[in-house]
Amino acid sequence: MSKFILFALLLSLNLPATCGNQEPVPSDKERPKKPNVVLILTDDLGWQDVKCYDVDEPSPYETPNIDRLAKEGVLFWQAYSPATTCSPSRGAILSGQHPVRLERTSVRGGHPPLPFNHGSTLISPWMRGALDISKVTIAESLKSNGYKTGHSGKWHVGIAVTDYPEPKDQGFDFSKHGFGAHKRMKDRTTEFATTDASDPFTLDKDGFPFDDITQDGIDFMDQNKKDPFFLFYASRLVHTPIQTRSEALLRKYYEKLGLEYPKKNDMWDEAGQKNAYYAAMVEMIDHYTGQLITYLEETEDPRWPGHMLIENTYVIFTSDNGGMEQHTKEIITDNYPLDKGKINAKEGGTRVPLIITGPTIAANVESNVMVNGVDFYPTILSWTGSQKEKNQILDGADLSTLLDKDPTDAKLVIDTETGAPRNTMMWHFPNSSMQSTLRIDGYKLVRQYTDTEEKATLELYQLYENGSNRVDIEESKNLASQIPEKAKEMDRLLEERLEKLNARFPFLNPTSKKSLPNQSKIPTVLDHGKDGEKVWLQFKNNGAKVVKAELIFTTNGGIKGEIWFPIDMTLSGDTVSALLPKGTTHYVFNLVDENNYLIGYPDAGYQKTTKVFATKAIPVK
Repeated sequence: MSKFILFALLLSLNLPATCGNQEPVPSDKERPKKPNVVLILTDDLGWQDVKCYDVDEPSPYETPNIDRLAKEGVLFWQAYSPATTCSPSRGAILSGQHPVRLERTSVRGGHPPLPFNHGSTLISPWMRGALDISKVTIAESLKSNGYKTGHSGKWHVGIAVTDYPEPKDQGFDFSKHGFGAHKRMKDRTTEFATTDASDPFTLDKDGFPFDDITQDGIDFMDQNKKDPFFLFYASRLVHTPIQTRSEALLRKYYEKLGLEYPKKNDMWDEAGQKNAYYAAMVEMIDHYTGQLITYLEETEDPRWPGHMLIENTYVIFTSDNGGMEQHTKEIITDNYPLDKGKINAKEGGTRVPLIITGPTIAANVESNVMVNGVDFYPTILSWTGSQKEKNQILDGADLSTLLDKDPTDAKLVIDTETGAPRNTMMWHFPNSSMQSTLRIDGYKLVRQYTDTEEKATLELYQLYENGSNRVDIEESKNLASQIPEKAKEMDRLLEERLEKLNARFPFLNPTSKKSLPNQSKIPTVLDHGKDGEKVWLQFKNNGAKVVKAELIFTTNGGIKGEIWFPIDMTLSGDTVSALLPKGTTHYVFNLVDENNYLIGYPDAGYQKTTKVFATKAIPVK
């Protein structure tokens, strides 16, 4: 009997049919057991950039589609990104692991530790240049459960688009990079799109430029709707460059903001949310989000005849980090009442909009439960009935029970490590912002790394009382001196968590122009050499002991995209040694003394000026 005849017979008997790995065909009242998932990840969209997140002073930005999405699901007021910048956040969301565990704590990595410039007093520690290929992404987990997986838009899990691994190396069936309508303009004051069909950014009926990132996402869903699908839609908006191809949209915000068009010298230095270009960009990402949702609402589900795709699709809308308040001399936006913005670990840099909708999720709910982007992975596994791999570590919490039962009940978010309701979150940024933070209930500790013997200063803020009563989300009242015992205890807990994840910390710069404590005691290098596969370095102790040594090596030195890795060296008296890893092309030595100075040999200069690190390193001949 053929599969077709068997299938028809089972249908006539109103019995479920299965063919190979296909799902049973549901009856009219039954939705498919494997729902679709669409993850919309915007770029640099701040907490106060979305209209439905307005608090205090109303925002001029218009986001009708995102606002409507919020009415159809759960809006989280206390949602956080895993990191303050895009690359570590994206890696954490895709892998479900904390940036510290991934060894990806900033945007650019994979090179020997160096001071940023000649004035730097601190040196950022080493971090990976890209997500480790051994990390299992959510796409890989879903693909093994019969899902079609697609990525559209930005990747940036490594340094560059072409960094290995790329999306198709990590579980995506479909992947298309692009800049969409946000492709850089030569002149943002004149280079506007038109309605001409030959224009690659031709304006649609609503006056918005064509965006290939959005169209690629829609095409992926349309071509794979006969199967359960996962779409990772990663827009380039609202990242720099600050521009728009819609002149009408730009003029609209000029008028709304009370400005005369065009602005003299095209400079935006007004404080607050007064940048008409940025306002237009926010409305653009809202429009493209609306296009994705409209497709789901207007397209019948082949797996569930008589129903639309949206009825069996979970949608997560969020941002990779907080809003970028200023770039060079241009003021972009304002995250007020939150303090600071992208790159900084204060609330403006990590708190993000988050809206989740789906077939089992109540509509029009606002929640003050504290959640994070690393929670998406375990949540999606639960929604889809997918399994994580044996021994796979997920640092996030499964939000499915919270969303199904009561999105406002924080006790439904269970810490996977303790088995108790989760009340804490930790962030660590030893690169760029040089901060670590810990939030426990309504209190937040900020540890700021410094160039003093104390190594760090502490700040303590009370954001909320009883979970949702706003106290100081502005982080304007430092309580560290008023309740030092609490600050000290939270710092101890922060250190405990960081040590458990083998976190790396900033070092003092021995070549700093500023006079630093114990600078005269820094060890000096006397000699180095290579015996077979063994390399060694001899140093002189000038009063500060060497407590750690690493060999930083690369197997592709001298080419674009070179990647460096560390290995521990053996310390014996005044000599350190290690065996060169197979394939090493170049290497450098790193010594750390008891006062936390990092001595790099050979001196590789500064991050800002050194682009190819192999030119400064020791070559393997």
